Amino acid sequence: MYNSPNFNGKVFVNPIPTKTGLSSSIFKVLAEYTKDHPNRTPRIQPGPFAADLPLLNKLKGDELRVTWMGHSSLLIEMDGKRILTDPVWVKRASPFQFFGPERFFPAPIALDDLPPIDAILISHDHYDHLDEATVKTLGKRSIPFFCSLGVGKILAGWGINKNQITEFDWWQEKEIWPGFKLAAAPARHFSGRGIINRNTTLWASYIIKGSKHKVYFGADSGIHPLFKTIGEKYGPFDIAMLEIGAYNDLWKDIHMGSDNAADAFAAVNANLMMPIHWGTFNLAFHAWTQPVERLLEIAKQKNIPLLVPQPGETYTYNGKPYVNKWWKPFK
Repeated sequence: MYNSPNFNGKVFVNPIPTKTGLSSSIFKVLAEYTKDHPNRTPRIQPGPFAADLPLLNKLKGDELRVTWMGHSSLLIEMDGKRILTDPVWVKRASPFQFFGPERFFPAPIALDDLPPIDAILISHDHYDHLDEATVKTLGKRSIPFFCSLGVGKILAGWGINKNQITEFDWWQEKEIWPGFKLAAAPARHFSGRGIINRNTTLWASYIIKGSKHKVYFGADSGIHPLFKTIGEKYGPFDIAMLEIGAYNDLWKDIHMGSDNAADAFAAVNANLMMPIHWGTFNLAFHAWTQPVERLLEIAKQKNIPLLVPQPGETYTYNGKPYVNKWWKPFK
């Protein structure tokens, strides 16, 4: 079905042996739901947050700017191009909008108010990274979609023109605009939008390289040795966006948490670490601010330069760390 070294004839496989935590440990996971886990959601609804639309509508050809929309949705403005990652604008990261993990705050920009987007990057098919309603709305703009193997079929099924879709296997590179390269890299995760289609599409991280700047979008991944290979092959990066939230020991192979993310940052060779995949949905049993607060502790111990903007806040890259403790009033 797929001519890929990462496809075993039936499903895609991880770079190293991996347990998802949702099969052999399912009863342990269910048992956790019977326990009291405090502060999994904000005491006060965060926000409202608003982006600086006049700023975002003024794109400069030699700058790197990042605006965090929450979770893994980022507007990356790099060297004259705008790239949107894993856009999820709906209320719930779920197949149902009446049930499932609910956003702590609305997206800081309405979809219709987004500036012109040059590309949309999809890391994998989970509901907190790939949303049908958001994709259909953005697809009307004829924006190119770049995704991992198999995800293109989902996009096409939602009405996205096949000419707008480009799929990547791990280690594939493409010049998507003159002097602008996109490369897919391994991640340690899994895929599936239901129980019966587990791992029938690929999951990936991405390297985005412009004429002047370069970033690593780590998406969802457990810790693995190929972070070092990614750093050696493509680094150094200006910013590495790495997931820190939705962690639990029961599924430690597929999500890093703050401690392992710090190790991944050291391996991947970047100037700034930007935590993603936290503070937006309740997807684990830890307190909703635990991932970022733990990361701040580690960063102090290991001298890790962090980039932690408020939702909707645009950071213009200058090589210097920046931390906005926006979550404090809402704990």
